[in-house]
Amino acid sequence: MALLVEHTNDEIKTSLKISGSKSESNRLLILKYLFKNIQIKNLSDSDDTNILKKILKERPEKINVHHAGTAMRFLTAFFSIQEDKYHEISGSERMQNRPIKLLVDALNYLGADIRYLNKVGFPPVKIIGKKINKLSVSLESNISSQYLSALLLIAPSLENGLHVNLKGKIISKPYIKMTLALLEKIGVKTFFNNNKIIVSPIQSLKSIVYNVESDWSSLSYFYSIVALSKNSTLRIGNYYSNSIQGDINLIKIYNNLGVISSFENNILCLKKDQNYKLPKKIILDLNDNPDLAQTIAVSCFGLGLSCDLYGLKTLKIKETDRLLALEKELVKLGGNILITNESLHLKKSKEFKSNISINTFDDHRMAMAFAPLGIIKPIIINNPEVVSKSFPNFWKALKKLNFKISEYNSN
Repeated sequence: MALLVEHTNDEIKTSLKISGSKSESNRLLILKYLFKNIQIKNLSDSDDTNILKKILKERPEKINVHHAGTAMRFLTAFFSIQEDKYHEISGSERMQNRPIKLLVDALNYLGADIRYLNKVGFPPVKIIGKKINKLSVSLESNISSQYLSALLLIAPSLENGLHVNLKGKIISKPYIKMTLALLEKIGVKTFFNNNKIIVSPIQSLKSIVYNVESDWSSLSYFYSIVALSKNSTLRIGNYYSNSIQGDINLIKIYNNLGVISSFENNILCLKKDQNYKLPKKIILDLNDNPDLAQTIAVSCFGLGLSCDLYGLKTLKIKETDRLLALEKELVKLGGNILITNESLHLKKSKEFKSNISINTFDDHRMAMAFAPLGIIKPIIINNPEVVSKSFPNFWKALKKLNFKISEYNSN
């Protein structure tokens, strides 16, 4: 299946609401099933969150997380401390090629019993739950913050809590801070300074109701739409100016692309600055926000800008090799792009081809990052249903913004 995405690029003025943050929701679900007394409102409606919720509720011995990388990492840690319980965790073919060795090594060092069923360092794994008593562990911090967050989420339920010593430059630090902020909000004492993190143990929680803020990562596509439009104003509910989500950096990033952000209570207003003179080049270190790279690169292409994006090492082990995928699809559109193992360099394009079919490589962010280009020229998105991984209502939201979306058949 493919969708043809197009737009008249007339004035867009509308309001919409985006589901709760997938990152917050998944962390809160683990905490809810560890400590019971947490009620979650505005839970994400993403596939990843629904998969995690179902598994935590049913707890089958054999588990398939499909494409849900967060669920893979968080459940590995969660089930490692369920004493005397046996579980096997597997996933899609791509998941079985996404590394998990650093997390498994750390958990086994602490006293867990996790073994590989096929290839060493990769899912699937089998787990026999153990009581963990060790106090401290060291962890490489330049791969994926999800490994660390998986450990931090179980830390307050351990008898002695946990001390984590991080080695190397920390990747995606805002996601680590988000995990610690959620722990603090439920009453857990934490400490994070330089490369040392301490999480204190807690025996029980008072009842807490937590309202999940809407997802900033999903908001990135609407920033892109406003930037690429001639004149747009969007009002989007349930966003906080003091958000614990690191992708709030969108405000600063897209200000450089002509989008003005303002808050009215908890409503975020995005407005195209028609008097803004765009720079010739955007240079960004996305070490803290690598998931925004696809959207930013596509926005720059659509605006006819050059960009140099750094800090993208983790993109190679996501749902697909996102750097390679970006290179392939932007070149098809007329882009002039160079990638390395951890950076992307886009030169100002001389042409922008219309009606090009974009392959999504089973990656939700590829579909959603390229779709906004339809506001300039018609674009075809292959395998569009992949958006359900994080944003099931994405295409409905675009229709609300007067995008024309229709099924496309190349035959």
